[in-house]
Amino acid sequence: MPPGFAERLRAVEFGSLSRRYFVSNGFDGALTCVGLVVGALLSGVTDGVTVLRVGLGAAVGLSTSAVWSVWEIERAEKRAELQELEASMLAELRGTGPDRQRRREQVVNAVASGFGPVVGILVPLVPFLVEGTTLTMFEATLASVATAVGVLFAFGAYLSGGSDRRWYVAGIRMGAAGVFVALLNVVLPG
Repeated sequence: MPPGFAERLRAVEFGSLSRRYFVSNGFDGALTCVGLVVGALLSGVTDGVTVLRVGLGAAVGLSTSAVWSVWEIERAEKRAELQELEASMLAELRGTGPDRQRRREQVVNAVASGFGPVVGILVPLVPFLVEGTTLTMFEATLASVATAVGVLFAFGAYLSGGSDRRWYVAGIRMGAAGVFVALLNVVLPG
């Protein structure tokens, strides 16, 4: 990490856009994890290590997608904003404070976006660490789905902060998506 990078990163406000990227991609990660663990159980996977490996692969794929897409989206959007500001000020702003702020926001948004799926997938996979010693495959799957629903609930409650929505209602609405995906995986053929 370059010298001073951590200090510069801490100085950037973790704004509403970063929070939305984090939660949106964390939501995707948690639902992907629910589908993955229920699908693994229904497909006859017999050990938690296999589920963990597949889950890690999913986390890498979703996180890379989240970082890359947001990096490119923010790069284009921030560049357009800077060009608009340059046009209104009739001045070149590359290398100035607004340009540096634009770059910091791009980094923070991309990191937040990539961290969401890591949380959404890896936290619900924790029960599979004790599959075979403490939990059966079925119990680990149930615990994983319950943990994913808890993560989704936390995302919903977190998003409701600062609004007039009740945190537990927002949490229940997000958590319900995890239950829905689990049930769909059980009901649908394949």
